[in-house]
Amino acid sequence: MNPIKLLVITSLIVFTAGCATNSAKVNFDKNTEIETINYKTFAWLTNTKIMAAPVDINPVMKERVDKSIEQAFIAKGYQLVDNAENADFAISYTVGSRDKIKVNSYPATYNSGFGWGRGYYGGRGYYGTMSMGTETSVRQYTEGKLAIDVYDVKNHQPAWHGWATKRLSSEDKETPSATLNEIVIKVVNQFQ
Repeated sequence: MNPIKLLVITSLIVFTAGCATNSAKVNFDKNTEIETINYKTFAWLTNTKIMAAPVDINPVMKERVDKSIEQAFIAKGYQLVDNAENADFAISYTVGSRDKIKVNSYPATYNSGFGWGRGYYGGRGYYGTMSMGTETSVRQYTEGKLAIDVYDVKNHQPAWHGWATKRLSSEDKETPSATLNEIVIKVVNQFQ
């Protein structure tokens, strides 16, 4: 197989695989001065549960997020208590989304023509032409973000901050609960 064709096919396969894996990017930051290994109980930091609600938050979705976060911490073996003062740690979260634009610029299809015979200036031998341009694509998408914060009740200090960002697809918007639960579990699993 021609090396150029092989390179193009390989590039298309890698590009397609990269598009297919639209998973959440998860990360965290831990306060190293606070020991969290002995935590057993948790509570919500405030009655509203969310730290700063966006103006356009869907109240039904907020309830789903609240429940999902509670269930994820309970699944890790922590016990939910009503009063934050009686808990080992308190939790809160923030959510949001923003419209983003991604611009890609890459070489256009490689066009060339080579041959033998009379060249441009009338000489004999090898001659050829080659042209190459660029193609640019612009994509608009929505990126969602969920951040969960853990505060040490005794020290009144932040102990841990975990977050996830994900490009929201139409499938995510059609089945938000499944996507939400998956992301919450991934974030909470980073907490130790």
